Amino acid sequence: MAVQHSLELDNGSCDDDGHPARTGTLWSCVAHIITAVIGSGVLSLAWSTSQLGWLAGPIALLIFAIITYLSAFLLSDCYRTNDGTRNKSYMDAVRMYLGRKRTWMCALLQNLSLYGTDIAYVITTSTSMRAIQKSNCYHREGHKAACSYGDTSYMLLFGGVQVVMSQIPDFHNMEWLSVVAAIMSFTYSFIGFGLGFAQVIENGRIQGSITGVPADSVADKLWLVFQALGDIAFAYPYSIILLEIQDTLKSPPPENKTMKTASMIAIFVTTFFYLCCGCFGYAAFGNNTPGNLLTGFGFYEPYWLIDFANACIVLHLVGGYQIFSQPVFAFVERWFTNKFPSSGFVNNFYTIKLPLLPSFQMNPLKICFRTAYVASTTVIAMIFPYFNQVLGVLGALNFWPLAIYFPVEMYFVQNKIQPWTRKWVVLRSFSFFCLLVTIVGLIGSIEGLISAKFG
Repeated sequence: MAVQHSLELDNGSCDDDGHPARTGTLWSCVAHIITAVIGSGVLSLAWSTSQLGWLAGPIALLIFAIITYLSAFLLSDCYRTNDGTRNKSYMDAVRMYLGRKRTWMCALLQNLSLYGTDIAYVITTSTSMRAIQKSNCYHREGHKAACSYGDTSYMLLFGGVQVVMSQIPDFHNMEWLSVVAAIMSFTYSFIGFGLGFAQVIENGRIQGSITGVPADSVADKLWLVFQALGDIAFAYPYSIILLEIQDTLKSPPPENKTMKTASMIAIFVTTFFYLCCGCFGYAAFGNNTPGNLLTGFGFYEPYWLIDFANACIVLHLVGGYQIFSQPVFAFVERWFTNKFPSSGFVNNFYTIKLPLLPSFQMNPLKICFRTAYVASTTVIAMIFPYFNQVLGVLGALNFWPLAIYFPVEMYFVQNKIQPWTRKWVVLRSFSFFCLLVTIVGLIGSIEGLISAKFG
């Protein structure tokens, strides 16, 4: 049993299986999903669309939306086994259906993906905070001013905030954070869409081409197209935290039914925003589309609106960082609890009372591990502060193994799908297609990361 569950058990607020009572609804689930999905990835979609062009760009966005829903549909059915046992996390489900060996592979990939996403969020937040400062400078000094600022101090500031936020016990205490973060994501997505639309009206024409931004050679064009696919892959899937979100839902109605409905609503909403931000961003700037729509300074005015949009990004990613870090915290702390059941450092909670604040419970392991986790993501972000390239690598790593392979394999086991039946062939073909997308996205993004670091 996870460390963070011990307090709720003491309070007597439990489900019939002895775990914390679940109070999540359809709309809290939608908020959790939107918070997880609409993150830093949305800001790169105009650039991705510009690399793919007017034909392949929107089609790619729609295909990834369909794939994401299919993945969520398959995975949501894995929450409860045939005997009614709940799989409270992605790895619990893999362990139940696929065995111990593949569980360790899944654990490595899942926690690496979650960890990498938090690194990306540190990079994005610092970029947005720096963009606010640059926007004010351009407004004062003119659009040709140097206005060059570093981002290290902003990364350290964000890391300090996350050290405090990371002490939130678990997902069951984060509904308010997800609601606030979802509102922020809607806000800055609307602003990005609105600014792009206004720029198109001002230009009097739609920029861009069928084939996208030209490159010096066919090889360079392929690298950029592959990286764009990696960026889109980063923007969509939330499979690695789907079951953690589903575990917050009250029942009845059945959790998988609520999750499927919530996934459809959330993916429809996010796809609409993605198409608007990606397509209008490309239509506004054509071959000059920036890598980050709101921080690349395609837009200079109104400066206060750009400042507000970037402030919303910062507030959203404060919550988004926690959405992705909490499963890692739960996994590590659960392992320590099982490994050292008699350790006071691992299991004891201490009541702390600060002036003007309500008393709260602290655990030494949580303080040390969660602080070290935040510090490490901040340091790595400072070493590799490359927005599009980092997103592409993470998107490719996450996409096939975690969003496709494991959900398909678990679905086969749970539903006893026999080899070479029609459903087996269709899902195997689906999985192979997604594997090819992952390979090309990973190759292109690694090439871009190496070029950015050493080029």
